[in-house]
Amino acid sequence: MTNTPTERIQELNRLQREYYATGATRDLVFRKEMLRKLLAAIKQWEKPLYEALWIDLHKSEPEAFLTEVSLVTGEIRNHLAHLSRWARTRCKPTPMQMLPSRSRIVTEPLGSTLIIAPWNYPFQLLLNPLVGAISAGCTAVLKPSPYVPNVSRVIEEMIGGTFDERYIAVVQGNREVNTQLLAQRWDLIFFTGSPALGHLVMEAAAKFLTPVVLELGGKSPCIITADADLKLAARRLAWGKALNAGQTCIAPDYVLIDQKIRDAFVEEYFHQVRSLLGSNPQETEHFVRLVSDKAFARVASYISGPAASGTVRGGRTDAATRYIEPTVILDPAPDSAVMTTEIFGPVLPVCCYDSLDDAVFFVNGREKPLALYFFGKLSDGKAVVRRTSSGGACINDTIMHIVNEKVPFGGVGNSGMGRYHGKLSFDAFTHERAVIITPRHLDLPFRYMPYKLYKLFRLILK
Repeated sequence: MTNTPTERIQELNRLQREYYATGATRDLVFRKEMLRKLLAAIKQWEKPLYEALWIDLHKSEPEAFLTEVSLVTGEIRNHLAHLSRWARTRCKPTPMQMLPSRSRIVTEPLGSTLIIAPWNYPFQLLLNPLVGAISAGCTAVLKPSPYVPNVSRVIEEMIGGTFDERYIAVVQGNREVNTQLLAQRWDLIFFTGSPALGHLVMEAAAKFLTPVVLELGGKSPCIITADADLKLAARRLAWGKALNAGQTCIAPDYVLIDQKIRDAFVEEYFHQVRSLLGSNPQETEHFVRLVSDKAFARVASYISGPAASGTVRGGRTDAATRYIEPTVILDPAPDSAVMTTEIFGPVLPVCCYDSLDDAVFFVNGREKPLALYFFGKLSDGKAVVRRTSSGGACINDTIMHIVNEKVPFGGVGNSGMGRYHGKLSFDAFTHERAVIITPRHLDLPFRYMPYKLYKLFRLILK
């Protein structure tokens, strides 16, 4: 895919700043109309999008609908239903020393924004933030991933045929284009990707003191206790790891399990994999492929090669189609590549612990993950959540916290900063502005020098 020239990027940045300055995007009626246009465009382009996702990722239509399209259309409908209330000016109490003033909070859009998305969920992770930008009244430049060229082309055609480029536009290309984009001045940068790239985004944003939302990743642990429902844990873990072939920022990245049930869990895990994907996952339409040869080589190296560590169960690969079957690695070394690098593939390390305290200690000794999963008694799960930190968490489930638009989605520490989904998407692109309204007809003297009433007001305010 051809890189968008630097001159074109600069022009779009200028055009969108000028358009935002007209005030057109702030109108509530306009925002709702644009959300409806986006919803209609998605319906119109749904079939080409499914075809592109199949070509780029071998992603089936049911999985594409559930994990991409439905999440975006649901987000749009939620914003349409509640935007008027979210954008409403709010009255706040005013302290005595400020009377007779009145206090208000006014929401205003941040302005010209940049949204950079990854390849693993190329539609959802680009368009969901866009919903927040439109809802808040911002303009947006969208940068899809070059690793999914067909999806990126469909998105560009859809956006180009729906919106004026002064309002919403798409640019294409590799990391050189990212560098050029980040060299421009924006009022918000919304980036989804790896922690390593998150550092570069934040460094670039610091030049202009640009606020950022960073949705990153990390190694999301799954703790399984001896009294867990083994069949349920294995099924939900197998599903969470098989989804998008493990190329999910909140995929279970490794398992910490009570050593007494490790072998039984592994057997049940593969039983559940067969139940989901058949005896040969390579033959089903519902198992995604690795996105690129580079990604395939990296994930395959965890199974065999210099980076391999531990005992491997499964591990069949096909480089020609970038297929890696669901694989378990037993007892890898804690400092091995598979235990220190986000896997982003269908490989699951399984490590044993002697006590739950040991598992918690292990998790807390590493960077804060984007997600944490626990299978076992509810009381133990709540205790683990209290004693650890992660962007989100599920007790006796995986992945599903991203589905509920009523709860925040975002990272903490190394896994990111900022939150979105539902009203939080509106908030992410919005500035809450304090406005104090003071009448002209009454001007109390107590606040003016030489503070003649100071002692009286000090007594009142104590």
